[in-house]
Amino acid sequence: MTKFFLDQYGCAKNQVDGELIVARLRAMGFEQTQTQDNADIIIVNSCGFIQSAKTESLNAVLQAKSKFPNAKVLLAGCLAQRYAETLYKDLPEADGIFGNGDISALDEIIPPLLRGTRPLKTPEQKGISCGERTEFLSFPGSAYVKITEGCDNCCSFCAIPLIRGRLRSRTQDDIVNEIRQLLKRGIFEINLVGQDSASYGMDGVPPHDTKIWSQFNGSEENGKQSPLASLLKKISMLEGKFWVRILYIHPDHFPLDILPVIAGDKRILPYFDIPFQSGSDSILNKMNRTGSASQYVQLVDKIRSSLAKTDYKGIALRTTFLAGFPGETEKDAEKTAGFLAQIKPDWSGCFSYSKEDDTPAEKMKNQVPAKTAKKRVEKLQAIQTDLTAQALQKRCDKTYDILVEEVIQGGDGEGTGLAIGRAWFQAADVDGAVVIRYELDSPQSQKIQPGAVVPVHVTGVSGVDMTGEAI
Repeated sequence: MTKFFLDQYGCAKNQVDGELIVARLRAMGFEQTQTQDNADIIIVNSCGFIQSAKTESLNAVLQAKSKFPNAKVLLAGCLAQRYAETLYKDLPEADGIFGNGDISALDEIIPPLLRGTRPLKTPEQKGISCGERTEFLSFPGSAYVKITEGCDNCCSFCAIPLIRGRLRSRTQDDIVNEIRQLLKRGIFEINLVGQDSASYGMDGVPPHDTKIWSQFNGSEENGKQSPLASLLKKISMLEGKFWVRILYIHPDHFPLDILPVIAGDKRILPYFDIPFQSGSDSILNKMNRTGSASQYVQLVDKIRSSLAKTDYKGIALRTTFLAGFPGETEKDAEKTAGFLAQIKPDWSGCFSYSKEDDTPAEKMKNQVPAKTAKKRVEKLQAIQTDLTAQALQKRCDKTYDILVEEVIQGGDGEGTGLAIGRAWFQAADVDGAVVIRYELDSPQSQKIQPGAVVPVHVTGVSGVDMTGEAI
């Protein structure tokens, strides 16, 4: 039987694509292996977002071919989609190139790949690759669900529209039906993902038409409802115990009418992943954004005040910053640092600007030296370290439902079991975790399994992680 190995890179959207690749190859009768050693096909599902991610994916192809010359190495994913012709010519180590426009087209290139004819296919970005997945690359109990594909925002630094195309949204019924099936399979945490979840259902609407977007201001007076709020209401009609986490909400399009929906159903987590990118209005303008730092502060205040009296007694806020954007001065950087200190997110990521081919920012003047950008990243990270510590301390001495991700075999070796899990204010892979301690001979020890949800009394903080006792 032909065996394949998936080498997965990139974001949550690319992870869904990887899971679909696995499902299609299994449907073709192939066997998945957990190591490259005995694989006939090695699929590198690449990321093409920033330079470091591109380099990592390319190195994966080179290393796979060098170590396993008899295996067929297939370069798939975003990098393959964007640079197909160039890589086909300049990367002979790849035995085939397959883009991510339509994962179902994988069926067409596997036979020629195995015959050694070196196929090249980059399907047009039209629909949304989705469907049944036989396994998930997340920890047990959690899954990502695409609600959109592509993006129309066209931030000046971002190549995503060039890779994944224009915004396309799935139907509400399609999404809800997928979630229903996932719940039946024992999935507890549903993570809704898109390049910009706020744009769900707004296909074709100009992203800078503030008049249209401002209709969804949370007021019922105009009778308007955002597609995202409508989707959440339909999800809320599902029965059972589960979490819904919304990821990647562009601040310029944040639909305030989702707040009362979240307040009305504690299963829809008040966790907000809003990439502000900068606290300088001049830089935001160069990034092709319509919002300002003061508007973003008002948005955070509005979200916090709207959900202050829910079961969760507040929100969890994650954001992202891009340091060293072309033209960013020391004054701009100080404004971003001040903005970060003012909004006090629980979590944030900060990255140095990466020049991306064919984006407007690539040709902008006053490119910032890498060393300068790195220092600005480190400053923002230092501020966030303190903010995260403060936020976690406030969450101590409370009991939370914890989604168990893994159990540490052997525990501490002294009769105490150890497990790793996450609370509602911790998203997978990007935030901290909760280290769970429990007595191995206690009744609850049998309940602590990957994918299970258990009550844990959190007692301490260790860096970005927390510690607690199962109860």
